[in-house]
Amino acid sequence: MTHSESMTPLKHLVKVLQLGTPSPHRDHTYINGESLYFPTGRVYGGQVIAQSVIAAAKTVPGGRLPHSVHGYFIAAGDIHQDVLFDVETLRDGHSFSSRRVNVTQAQGPILTAIASFQETGQRGVEFADPMPADVPGPEGLTSAKQLMEPYAEKSPFADFYASKSPFDIRHVTPTIMLGADHKSADRDSGRQMVWMKADGTADVPQVMHRAMLALGCDQIMMEPVLRRAGLSISTPGISYASIDHSMWWYRDIDINQWHLYVQDTPTAAHGRGLALAKVYSRDGELVAVMAQEAMIRVPDKTLETLQSGSETSNTAA
Repeated sequence: MTHSESMTPLKHLVKVLQLGTPSPHRDHTYINGESLYFPTGRVYGGQVIAQSVIAAAKTVPGGRLPHSVHGYFIAAGDIHQDVLFDVETLRDGHSFSSRRVNVTQAQGPILTAIASFQETGQRGVEFADPMPADVPGPEGLTSAKQLMEPYAEKSPFADFYASKSPFDIRHVTPTIMLGADHKSADRDSGRQMVWMKADGTADVPQVMHRAMLALGCDQIMMEPVLRRAGLSISTPGISYASIDHSMWWYRDIDINQWHLYVQDTPTAAHGRGLALAKVYSRDGELVAVMAQEAMIRVPDKTLETLQSGSETSNTAA
């Protein structure tokens, strides 16, 4: 077996998230990292969010895990360049640690993020929204890898999901990878449910599991907006990019196990759409919540068609 054959997408992801050796200077710590392949040629947003969490985690006292991260994407990065993480120590309190992470490449900043860490084992009030009932299990659903494999030779995106993604993604609701979900658009709904787990087994510490969840979720976070708008990732002329991303972890993650993403979108306007997700473990625990705003643009003719279709549906109703 050659090195390339043994280096699966999951193993490569773990390697990329480990980052380089920290170099402290006063209240700042500088850490270098490499980039993952992504078919756009731009640095994948989920990658730098996940790496920022790992970079910040390298500077906090032991026994503290990330409980939230808030990132703002400034510019597109180049996947052919390494990325530099400048972690600024803002505060280390009795229970919480706060860090600011500025991510740069040769052309300048690409992301700025705030991450917060909490001492584990703290007591307090507890409640959570329940996982939806009667959701089909992932075993009977078709993987995105199988769905995209027939198109892999024609589309870099299809090839990525078919053979290069480190995650196994299975849609409960109809996928919009291959086309728009017109039924959901007619109902003015972006609700969807997706199962996801690592494609393989990662033996990593809890902070890495949490960072990998941050990376994995970015592969599907914009889908509710596209679904409700009657679009898909293959809509001709579409362009999209993450603007910001917020995430909160409430319970430990096992990225090797299936998690159910319960997603929705409350609004879109001015070329921007907001997507929300609640993430449940297989046994029904709400482990994380996330929100992402994205820029989504389509050609004027496509937009006019969508708007006229919406007006027709409203009139018929």
